[in-house]
Amino acid sequence: MSVRLNETHTIVDKMVNFFVEHEDLRTKSWFLSNAPGPLFMILGAYLYFCLYAGPRYMRDRKPFELKNTLLIYNAVQVLLSWVLFYEGYKGGWGGHYNFKCQPVTYATDPISMRMAGAVWLYYIAKITELLDTVFFVLRKKDRQISFLHLYHHTLMPVCAFVGVKYFAGGHGTLLGFINSFIHIIMYAYYLLSAMGPKVQKYLWWKKYITILQIVQFLIIFVHTLQIQFQPNCDFPKSIAALLTFNAGLFTYMFSSFYVHNYRKEAKQAAKAKLAAQAKLAVKQE
Repeated sequence: MSVRLNETHTIVDKMVNFFVEHEDLRTKSWFLSNAPGPLFMILGAYLYFCLYAGPRYMRDRKPFELKNTLLIYNAVQVLLSWVLFYEGYKGGWGGHYNFKCQPVTYATDPISMRMAGAVWLYYIAKITELLDTVFFVLRKKDRQISFLHLYHHTLMPVCAFVGVKYFAGGHGTLLGFINSFIHIIMYAYYLLSAMGPKVQKYLWWKKYITILQIVQFLIIFVHTLQIQFQPNCDFPKSIAALLTFNAGLFTYMFSSFYVHNYRKEAKQAAKAKLAAQAKLAVKQE
């Protein structure tokens, strides 16, 4: 029994030492970056509102339209995503970083600090994106609030916090770089959709955003998995393994979402087309 307790203490000590050793002192004083408490309070309030307080408040009320709010919000998200993509490019992935293995340097030179700033801004962006669900609740778009949606929006700020707190640069930032590019397209779609039915009828590319998200996670899966086969790579293999697992899980969940929604819609459209053709044939007879 004592041997097991000692082994447990040893594992816990190793975990504590790992995070103490890798704490990024450059970002420690930055807003919402020192400790996880404030973030967990935000996420707790978010889940409470979206799962309980919000639906209860809206139960006997008409949906809010929020047209102008959505136009401003989505325009800001497009701009923010573009800034993040640009900063990720200039801070590393435009030529300074190695796609095979990129350790975190914790250096204070201008380029390293630029990437650290981009990681922090990405973290703040993930917190602002919680408003996506809040707006769904206020507009009574309950169908949009799936387990995948809540899981994704809750987990991403936590992952981004870990990045800011311990790894504000290096190999793991490729996810934020690619994700910011996809979010430019995604929030541009939402911005156009918020303009009303006259614009919505021309928006045929929603499902391709989901395909891009799946491709994104496949890239990250491979990008982080190959770290395990590089004994001389100085990026933590445990963190790379967590990123690989998370990318694999999101690949599965987004693929399931795509099959359930868009394949089902395609089958229904095909059936409707056959039914219409059958009716037309009967009339012609």
